[in-house]
Amino acid sequence: MMRSIIVLAILCCSSPVWAQPASKTPPLSTLEQKAGYAIGHDFGSSLSKQGFTPDFQALITGISDALAGKKSQLPPEQSAQAMKALQEMLVAKDKQRVAKLQKKNATFLAENKKQAGVVALPSGLQYKVIKPGSGNKPQSTDSVTVHYVGKLIDGTEFDSSVARGQPATFPLNRVIPGWTEGVQLMPLGAKYMFYIPGNLAYGDSPPPGSSIYPNAVLVFEVELLKIGQ
Repeated sequence: MMRSIIVLAILCCSSPVWAQPASKTPPLSTLEQKAGYAIGHDFGSSLSKQGFTPDFQALITGISDALAGKKSQLPPEQSAQAMKALQEMLVAKDKQRVAKLQKKNATFLAENKKQAGVVALPSGLQYKVIKPGSGNKPQSTDSVTVHYVGKLIDGTEFDSSVARGQPATFPLNRVIPGWTEGVQLMPLGAKYMFYIPGNLAYGDSPPPGSSIYPNAVLVFEVELLKIGQ
């Protein structure tokens, strides 16, 4: 976010119309206009994802004053207090959001294991056979080649070797625990659906920048294509 603000300021420094109200239908023909809009949209999206919508006029005035070399209208202690309060508010909102999602995840797993064909294991992992295989099953120390599609329980797709058109190969003991346990159940050539609880996935540390949130249940469709390098 800070990078976006800095770049936005740099682009706007050369524009004498910066302090003017934004048009409802701004022209987007020059490089400055296109880049300015793209950065502004990115900045707005970042704020929105954090659950915060600033007062637009106050935001414009703050940047405009800074570009004009004017002293801040807020004393340093008030600025610090405002930013601290904002951070606390965003953290609280995020905790509430994650709590709601985790409740949905628990409900999903409880209902999903009642579905026909779904097997629930003692670890909490659930799976369903889409296509049975007929070959050997891999061991945890094996490398496997698979095609897969990964989604959240709301259907949001976060990764797919199928979409990339390239199967993935990796050591089975170097992936999330749900994969290590689940893929060992698959005969070569099989296709399974796995429903992986957060503690068997990424837990409290999802991949940075991913749509995967802390302790998210992950749903994977996996086809085992090869065992070994």
